[in-house]
Amino acid sequence: MPRQPRLDTPGVLHHVIGRGINGVKLFSNKMDREDFLERLSGLCAANALSVYAWALLTNHFHLLVRTGNQLLSNSMRRLLTGYVVNYNRRHKRYGHLFQNRYKSIVCEDDPYLLELTRYIHLNPLRAGIVKDLKGLKGYQWCGHSGIMGMVKRKWQDTDTVLGHFGKRRKSAIEKYEDFVGKGIEAGSRPELVGGGLVRSLGGWSQVLSLRRTGRRAFSDERILGSSEFVKKVIAGAEEKTKETLRLSLKISDLPSLAMKVCKGEWVDGGSLRSGLRKRDVVKSRRIFCQIAVRKMGYPGADVARFLGINTSAVNRLAVSDELKEVEKYV
Repeated sequence: MPRQPRLDTPGVLHHVIGRGINGVKLFSNKMDREDFLERLSGLCAANALSVYAWALLTNHFHLLVRTGNQLLSNSMRRLLTGYVVNYNRRHKRYGHLFQNRYKSIVCEDDPYLLELTRYIHLNPLRAGIVKDLKGLKGYQWCGHSGIMGMVKRKWQDTDTVLGHFGKRRKSAIEKYEDFVGKGIEAGSRPELVGGGLVRSLGGWSQVLSLRRTGRRAFSDERILGSSEFVKKVIAGAEEKTKETLRLSLKISDLPSLAMKVCKGEWVDGGSLRSGLRKRDVVKSRRIFCQIAVRKMGYPGADVARFLGINTSAVNRLAVSDELKEVEKYV
């Protein structure tokens, strides 16, 4: 049975898992781990991802992220491709490093943002890398130490997680640690590492109970969440596919988009790719960035290279309130 396409839309919560091919070590030393995290932090700085939870194990990694101004596929390509090139150079090896493609599950925020944060951050303890919660608190290759305030990682979004435990940071940290501690007895929690009806409902007993009532629940192996959430995500993905198809019939690449926007806004093509700050040029550049990044799925860096401006400027223009003029081009 062919695998289904990924569900990949900006603003969605994803649980991402990557494993080494044939059990090979993904992280052999401190330099490997720091390289991976530096690349991850760069994506956060570019507003491509928000990272809530993460753990680097010997032969696999877990991330809990929300996509920002670009698709998850673009972010993961930048993260993993660059990492593999450097890893192979450091360790004098060749070929693939990751087992197949990474796994990504779209997750409903409530309750899975907190449940997955706890699950992911307990991985080093379950793997025997640390002995207890005290050891986990100081373990620097897991996001738990960042939330606890033991390791400073400015790129990690700790405020969102702690916000669920109260407004006062010290008290929130204590409640969060207690929440994580209560998850130790639950064990491996296989229902949290995939999607589908069984996992969304928490096991076969809940599925059978639902069937006995005669009620129907929608599910998808790519989604961890309630029936209503599944329907919403699928509907959004279908609309995105239609939008992309409509767009592809009109605009095929960045030069074509630039030509169309400049013609529609009565702006000279050279002005769009210059540093001019005239009002009509800035507006045209903003339209161009919003379509290229948000509609066509181009990475901000690619758009920046085309326009001759920096990536942060492209990202600011792309994520700003969408201009009504965008509609006439898509």
